[in-house]
Amino acid sequence: MTILVTGSDGLVGSALRELISENVYFATRKDADLTNYQETESLFNRIKPEKVIHLAALVGGIGGNLMHSGEYFRDNLQININTLEAARKTNVSKLVSFMSTCVFPNEGPYPLTPETLHLGQPHPSNFGYAYAKRMLEVQSRAYRAQWGLDYVVAIPTNIFGPRDNFNLIEGHVVPALIHKTYLAKKEKTNLTVWGSGKPLREFVFSKDVAKITLWMLNNYSDSEPLILTSGTETSIRDLVECVVREMDFSGEINFDKTKPDGQFRKPSSNEALLERLPNFSFTKLSDGVKETVEWFNGNYPSIRK
Repeated sequence: MTILVTGSDGLVGSALRELISENVYFATRKDADLTNYQETESLFNRIKPEKVIHLAALVGGIGGNLMHSGEYFRDNLQININTLEAARKTNVSKLVSFMSTCVFPNEGPYPLTPETLHLGQPHPSNFGYAYAKRMLEVQSRAYRAQWGLDYVVAIPTNIFGPRDNFNLIEGHVVPALIHKTYLAKKEKTNLTVWGSGKPLREFVFSKDVAKITLWMLNNYSDSEPLILTSGTETSIRDLVECVVREMDFSGEINFDKTKPDGQFRKPSSNEALLERLPNFSFTKLSDGVKETVEWFNGNYPSIRK
């Protein structure tokens, strides 16, 4: 059995490399441009996978989403349509693909559950990405309905960990914050953080997501997407304090309230996950941040940024 992992140079793909090594092909942009169907199908015909973990996506934080909403919509839509269609045509028996809790409706109800996914508009700050990713769930459901394909969807909360994209403007909150803190410490300046620091987020360590992904590949076949979260909310201010502590930063911290906060909170339900994996132990945020900071310090300046 051969497993194909798309987008394998990202967070979860990098974590998967530490867990599996035999009968797996880790594909990156160098192997194929997944926005191009011919290249995508050629990759599948060459590798001949029986199972697929579909991680490839164009992603970013608030800054990236605000600046590139059209690109995020176009490219993610093309990537997903091409990947699932190529998988169907080459008889892939199982496919696990990824969304994010940021694609849920901007206004409740909470906690987020799969049933509420399409019941309202996403937050304006990431609408292009959100609508494209919602269509991934629709495509998976449609392919299941017409062709009986075992295509399932994972919906993790805010993933972070080693080998993240530490871009200061377009990166997600944890890697961008780590990079900002590093530079502030190095240059002996104040640390400026976007927003008020009050919004709440659920963070999940990349290695935890990788473990659950492998379990899903072999054990999860429900049509309903599975939300991957510990269910613990953390304020951005508390996250900042955690990063600052691990970075040993002693300068002043300023919250720039002229910058957008995004959604205030978006708590999600982990009931379905805990029913299936009641003994799964999520990595504590402080431990995950510590490991991520250590990796960052040990690999700077060759990080993705």
